Amino acid sequence: MSQPARPTASERVRSRLDHPVVDADGHYVEYFPALAGYLAREGVDDVGALFADVSAGLGTAGFARMSPEERLRRRAVRSPWWALPAENTLDLATAVMPGLLRERLEQFGIDFAVMYSSAGLVFNHVRDERLRRGACRALNRYAADVFADCAEQMTPAAVIPMHTPAEAIEELEFATGDLGLKAAMIAGFVERPVPEPASGPYGVWWDTYGIDSEHDYDPFWRRCVEIGVSVASHSGSMGIGFRRSGTSYMHNHIGHFGAVGEALAKSLFLGGVTRRFPGLRVGLLEGGVHWGVGLYADLIARWKKRNIEAVQTYDPTRIDHELFAELLRKHGGPLARAGASQRIVPGDLGQEAHDDFARLAIRGPEEIRDLFVPQFYFGCEADDPMTPTAFDTDRIPYGAQINAMFSSDVGHWDVPDMTEVLEEAHENVDHGWLDAAQFRDFVFANVARFYTDTRPDFFHGTRVERAVAELTA
Repeated sequence: MSQPARPTASERVRSRLDHPVVDADGHYVEYFPALAGYLAREGVDDVGALFADVSAGLGTAGFARMSPEERLRRRAVRSPWWALPAENTLDLATAVMPGLLRERLEQFGIDFAVMYSSAGLVFNHVRDERLRRGACRALNRYAADVFADCAEQMTPAAVIPMHTPAEAIEELEFATGDLGLKAAMIAGFVERPVPEPASGPYGVWWDTYGIDSEHDYDPFWRRCVEIGVSVASHSGSMGIGFRRSGTSYMHNHIGHFGAVGEALAKSLFLGGVTRRFPGLRVGLLEGGVHWGVGLYADLIARWKKRNIEAVQTYDPTRIDHELFAELLRKHGGPLARAGASQRIVPGDLGQEAHDDFARLAIRGPEEIRDLFVPQFYFGCEADDPMTPTAFDTDRIPYGAQINAMFSSDVGHWDVPDMTEVLEEAHENVDHGWLDAAQFRDFVFANVARFYTDTRPDFFHGTRVERAVAELTA
């Protein structure tokens, strides 16, 4: 008679908790022999063309096929490689097959999971509109079908292309209406060309939908609130800025998700989007939360010194030139030989006062807390030791707690063993960095609120329905 399997470390952690565990960001891996049929029905017959047409964020398309000389000549950016579990074939199959994932979810200590596309990280950055929209539509049809029997334990997120508000709204309405999907993943930016001659070194810029956007994305944000969907951003920045190594994937990878999240959060915040749409919820996935804590504090510190009233003290016309000349004579030493001048520091001459915070329409720094904290949620992987920074309310301005969400990232290379994710996350408690209540917020309450703030019935019919109802009552 066979012996029952021993509980995993994550199962043992889960057995000690008095609350569910909800995964805000697991990844499924598309089975391309099956996905190919969905792509073909949307008019996309060449999968290679999709991967060859990707804009910034994932390195240089075709990098693996280039010779070392071509890589150097083109300054090609090394792209991701060997990014899926291979030797652990059981985990690979689990990421590919929702039915197997459903059977094993208990081993991971997870009660419910929101699953995000892997190919979607690529397809919503395809430049060609027909290919991009067809590929995203195919992914959403595929997800709706393969997860159809798993609604009690998991739900897939729709992939929403964002090149224009109209494109985004059309796919959002189709995915949530026709397909019945409840979550949505957007690209963190759109790469756009810069018209000559002001092209700069790259000839492109990155539109993050808020400040300085090429389009007015308010209709899209409004539709998200009306439909009741929380949107999560998940895009890379490998190949952008300083992440342009041709030899080191790790050089390009470290911090790249957080960099996009920061750019998007700043753009939406300074663009006044969170002011105009207080019901909007935006998830910033897989980059951790430590940068979000820093961004929140930086926004407050800079508003205090650079709001339109405070910044007047830096107006060059306010320099007391008589006082400066007197001090120069007394203390300037060799500098005094140049004589007093009205052009002490010429850089700001001719500049006019500009209110960088005008779109926020705020009167005090506490309002930054109210426009930032409720709307942004930050996906943190299980092994991230910086997650506790979100709960350091003694140091975070105005006692805020930043919304960190447990995000397993199962399915990708940074989770070599799916059965260890909850046990790794609980190490924050074992080390004394989080208490039990904070851990509950991290793996359950914050995740639940992210999705139910926009759609109260998000978890209806799931294994965690009762617990979420008690939480949000």
